Amino acid sequence: MTNYVLVAGAWLGGRAWDEVAEELRGGGHTAHPVTLSGLAEKRDAPAGQRTHVRDVVDAVEHAALTDVVLVGHSYAGIPVGQAAALLGDRLAHVVFVDSEVPADGKAFVATSWGGSVEAAIAEHGGSWPPPPAEEFGGQDLTDAQIGRLLDGATPHPGATLTEPAVLTRPLGELPATYVKCLLDGPEPNDAVVELLKSDRWRLVEMETGHWPMFSQPRELARILAEVPAPS
Repeated sequence: MTNYVLVAGAWLGGRAWDEVAEELRGGGHTAHPVTLSGLAEKRDAPAGQRTHVRDVVDAVEHAALTDVVLVGHSYAGIPVGQAAALLGDRLAHVVFVDSEVPADGKAFVATSWGGSVEAAIAEHGGSWPPPPAEEFGGQDLTDAQIGRLLDGATPHPGATLTEPAVLTRPLGELPATYVKCLLDGPEPNDAVVELLKSDRWRLVEMETGHWPMFSQPRELARILAEVPAPS
């Protein structure tokens, strides 16, 4: 049995993982979806980047989990990558699902999303609003799936996007899988390409868009269940 800790990207809470979690539990594993501070049912909680890292670490430590596969999607790759380095021998593997990865001293707004995110935060009182439904086109999502995604979306706290990451261990030393969703671009970004040179990292591709927990939850759960087993 493996303990999966699942963290969704910007705007989304733990409910984004409902279908994936059901598949994992059906395979005899445990699944622990995490809602980060400032989002979904925690939307009123103040949050910065360090808060989100602590949210992930606390989810593992408060439940006394071991043999943890830590999963971060999109934005959540940044706090998840930092948290993974803090978990010590509780961590079995980390999976980055079409995500950004943290760079020491750099914030999410230093990624390719950059200036547009900063402008949106400034225009919306310190939060990054969810995109309109039409921006999810071409991502292998049905109208119903887009509706469910947006029904669970809340504005994302801006401080988590502008505060820098702090790495206590090189990411290339972590046992990791990067899941690239090909409809969101055929290649990982340059930082991920460099990390994939590590013999501890591997690449898996999915023929779907950026939100595979909605578009292909069963296939994503299968990929997660096949990551290298805890030693």
